[in-house]
Amino acid sequence: MNLSDKTVNIAALLLLGIMFITAVSSMKEDSLTFDELAHIPAGYSYLTKQDYRLNPEHPPLIKDIQAIPLLFLDLNFPDNDQTWLQEESAPAWWVQFDFGKEFLYGSGNNPREIIFWSRFAAIIMLIFLGWLLFWWTKRITNNNVALGVLTLFAFSPTFLAHGRLANTDVGAVFGALLAIIFWLKFLQTPTWKNVLLSGIAFGIAMLLKFSLVLLIPFFAILTFLYVFLFSKPLLSYLSKSLIVGFAGFMLIIWPVYQFHVWNYPAEQQLRDTIADISGHPIPPAKDIAIWMAGQEPLRAPAQYLRGLLMASQRTAWGNTTYYLGEISADSWQSYFPMLYLLKIPLAFHLLSLSALCFFLIWLRKTSWRSIFDSARKNFWLIALFLWVAVYWLAALIGNLNIGIRHLLPVFPFTYILAVFGIYQAVKSISKTKLRQAVTFFFFLLFGWYCFSSLSAFPHYLSYYNGLAGGTENGYKVAVDSNYDWGQDFYRLLTFVEEEKIEKIYLDYFGGEDEEYWLGQKYIRLNPKEMKEPPKGWLAVSLNQLVGGIAEPVPGFDQETGYYDWLKEYSPVAKAGYSIFIYRVN
Repeated sequence: MNLSDKTVNIAALLLLGIMFITAVSSMKEDSLTFDELAHIPAGYSYLTKQDYRLNPEHPPLIKDIQAIPLLFLDLNFPDNDQTWLQEESAPAWWVQFDFGKEFLYGSGNNPREIIFWSRFAAIIMLIFLGWLLFWWTKRITNNNVALGVLTLFAFSPTFLAHGRLANTDVGAVFGALLAIIFWLKFLQTPTWKNVLLSGIAFGIAMLLKFSLVLLIPFFAILTFLYVFLFSKPLLSYLSKSLIVGFAGFMLIIWPVYQFHVWNYPAEQQLRDTIADISGHPIPPAKDIAIWMAGQEPLRAPAQYLRGLLMASQRTAWGNTTYYLGEISADSWQSYFPMLYLLKIPLAFHLLSLSALCFFLIWLRKTSWRSIFDSARKNFWLIALFLWVAVYWLAALIGNLNIGIRHLLPVFPFTYILAVFGIYQAVKSISKTKLRQAVTFFFFLLFGWYCFSSLSAFPHYLSYYNGLAGGTENGYKVAVDSNYDWGQDFYRLLTFVEEEKIEKIYLDYFGGEDEEYWLGQKYIRLNPKEMKEPPKGWLAVSLNQLVGGIAEPVPGFDQETGYYDWLKEYSPVAKAGYSIFIYRVN
């Protein structure tokens, strides 16, 4: 049964409305997460100061968007604080977080108001992304597939977890989708209008996340495939592809960065650039960026190159991570596949396997000529497969294991591939009763998927499926932004108030200022400096706890084992899922 345009549009509005309500209502009680402490003040400083000294390792556009509502608040900006002035020497990477605490908690502002409105802007973008995904899927497939894809998007625990926070990951998804839509349009009809539109979309994508530089090799491969399949003139497409990139850089990237460095002192930009990338593993790239930073006309592209090199540098250097009982600064090849398996609802894995089985059966029964003709007819399918493959390959060979959120740019395309495959499978069944039975089975899977999401409310960040032992046990697999990003601090405050606790030792991982909220009740818990366990109430973020009990991999040279003594105790309560609370007598 093919749904009518009116029916599917009403259903889409309902799904996006449910997602909006779920995102807003679930984020209100989530405290400031780790990265938000840097992103929110940085975005506000960009718009009000036109100064890009904060958080250069991420492009500015998504932070700008999330800071727009803050322009309507009467906020105090601590531009006389040393964390902003940074006059004495090149700042450490951590200074942006120190400034974030000064802006949010030390300047007379209302932190919860700032956090709410920044996240509200992020949710608006999440909903817009859902609409764009639905609109484009309708254009390339049909109403039924588009509605199925939007259902998977609207009830995705991962999108609901990160789309309601002031971070950059959903912006990356939007950038990838937008750029791919217009690149396919350019390939199909390479008019100068589409060259320009594709350049604008590409430029916007590059301003949303540095990881989207993967679009460049992806577009190159995709263009060669298109030229081969459709016997198009290679030189014409290559020359216009270069113009697309040039247009994106000159019309979008350069002007936006010029705005952001307008009031950034030239000598400070040069000093900060040297400090940030002097250890980059590719010396020629580092030297070019530093030279450009010293040339007044090139300061804008120099700042872009600096951020790109900082992002690639961090990917090469790695990040200290807990995974399946171990801790390491290097990556595990099984990390992303395992998280994908355990943090996605099981129902979606069954939907994906069903689509894959149908595809393999179709391949077995189809001649090579028919496969070639089908590839020409549905070139967008090749594009989706290729983007998923390129992005997954980059994730697997990279040295940065932080969280499932880094895989988000492949999610919408995986949704389309899965739902389209299921639709084609059902459509190919000739027997009416069998087709009805299979359709009912898939409806059950979609229902199970939605139930998994709704039952996780409001703890989407900590969600793990049943294979991991559920959300309750997910921390045993991986933490950080997969489980504990600092989101449960307000729930800890509620516990302290309800239990009338006068003093509490706390080792917290996240963006909040403990002393601002707890005052004299707060005692900093530093297990590395303790001679014996403290007595009384203790609260420990799981990110800190597992880091102190995990087994170091060979070659890991940081101190571990400093929380082994807590193994003798069981938590008497939890704040959300991510903060364990103990009573030590």
